[in-house]
This record gives sequence, structure tokens and C-alpha cells, in this order.
Amino acid sequence: MDKMIVYEDNVLLVVHKPVGIATETARVGQADLVSELKNYRKRKGEDTYIGVVHRLDQPVEGLLVFAKDGGTAKKLGDELLRGILTKKYVALVAGVPQTPEGDLTDYLLKDGRSNLSKVVPKGTKGAKEASLHWRLLQHNDDVSLLEIELYTGRHHQIRVQMAHAGFPLLGDFKYGSAASKDLSRNSAVNSTALLAYEIRLTNPDTGKEMKFSLNYDKFTKIF
Repeated sequence: MDKMIVYEDNVLLVVHKPVGIATETARVGQADLVSELKNYRKRKGEDTYIGVVHRLDQPVEGLLVFAKDGGTAKKLGDELLRGILTKKYVALVAGVPQTPEGDLTDYLLKDGRSNLSKVVPKGTKGAKEASLHWRLLQHNDDVSLLEIELYTGRHHQIRVQMAHAGFPLLGDFKYGSAASKDLSRNSAVNSTALLAYEIRLTNPDTGKEMKFSLNYDKFTKIF
């Protein structure tokens, strides 16, 4: 657990979640990050409260911030809603966009039984607006590296929106197209090629602006 912790103070934790572990789960016997953090705090003799501010899908790696008390959780949640707490991702996608950057806005509907989301028409009952901005960082004839900033936090949002736009993520065998799945296999990309590489926030305790980031060189090796 200690190796996953990027930063810790009296009110919050910033953690580097690896691929394959859930942020939080109710499934008996399945490991999840929240339980690991509670055990970590218990070993230190601290209160075991862990406030979940945002989540990452189980097959996605990257940075997450957690609160150590309810007041901090509320403040960080407010920062997220107001756009003070921001998250940026990098993703390898099949195909090459025709423009250097752009915005996507869709309406997503989650199916709780299948744990899948899909793009539906505006006004569909239960659908939620989802928006993001993407920027092209690098590409070859078949694959692009994109930087993505979320404006909303919906279930499987990046994976669903990019696939719907015609640029499915490599290694995404839930939402990928037949062509992107073949490209993933040929490129030896076996897990969803998405990394939550940067978080910016204002520390609720000190008022200090903070930035945390991860190296994404492993995503550039494909070029």
C-alpha cells in the first residue's frame, strides 16, 4: 500500500491505483482500494474513514484523491463540481482525428444489469450529460495518443464517448470495435490503454494549489 501513496497529509491521500483493482466494491472476497486504505490507516492507529471523491474503472490505472474525514470529502466534492479539482488522462485510441483537438458532449445511459453505458438521444429517461475535451499528442497511421480532460464524471465515460466518436481505446474489449480489438491484439495491448495521469486541486486544509502527475512514457512506446 505504501508504494501506491503519492502524497499524504492530515486531511487527504493521493494514490496511484494500479490496473486490475477496483476503487470500491461490495463483492465479497474481492480486493478494492478503499478497503486497502482503511487497513493502512488502521495499522497506523488512525481513524479508518476513507472518503471517495471520484473513481476509476477497475481496468484503468491512475491517480485518485481520497479524504480522511467527512468535512474534507465534502470540500473536495465541491471542488470537483466547481471545476477546481481537475483530472486529465492520456489514452491510446484506434484511428487518427482530423483536427488537433475537440470537445465531445453526449448523453449516457447506464445499464446496471450489464454494467455497461451507451450513448442515447437527449431526453432519454435516466440519461446523463457527459462532456470532455481531447487533444492530439502523437500519432502514426493507425493509433493516436490523446490527452483527455473530463468536464463530467460518468460511468465508463471516456471509453463510451471515444468509441461512439469512432476512436475506441486500445485494449478495451467491452466498447471496442472489431478493428480496434484486432489492432490491440496485434499491438500487444491487453488492458484498457487509459491512464489518469494528472490531478490538480486546492488543499482544503491549507488552501494551497497542488498538482500531481504520472509519467506516461509507456504509452509512447507504440509509436
